[in-house]
Amino acid sequence: MLTEPTHVLHQLGMRDVEETDERMVIEMDNRPELTNIRGALQGGLVATLIDIAAGRLAGRLVGPGQDVTTADMNVHFVAPIVTGPARAVATVVRAGRRLIVTAVDVTDAGRDRLAARATLSFAVLDPR
Repeated sequence: MLTEPTHVLHQLGMRDVEETDERMVIEMDNRPELTNIRGALQGGLVATLIDIAAGRLAGRLVGPGQDVTTADMNVHFVAPIVTGPARAVATVVRAGRRLIVTAVDVTDAGRDRLAARATLSFAVLDPR
């Protein structure tokens, strides 16, 4: 999905690293145009990276014609991402028929330092 050059996520520098039914890993470079005044990757972009990784993972777990939508997202920012890339590792906590819960750890890969920890819940949507 992130390989299409015209997709906005690709233009932000997001790229797939690993994609399985148990784990989704996506990286995003820390570039000057994406940082705050202290040189750290903008928190909103980190939250977007988290939501994309977790949502794509949750979407792999639903049946034909079903989809997922973010129902809840809780993010704890614990350190800035100043070196990069930001690496989001999403895993499944629980996959039910109506709700899928995921966890995401984001590290500043260049410093091997935890930057954010998140949990997300996704509602499973039936076909229209």
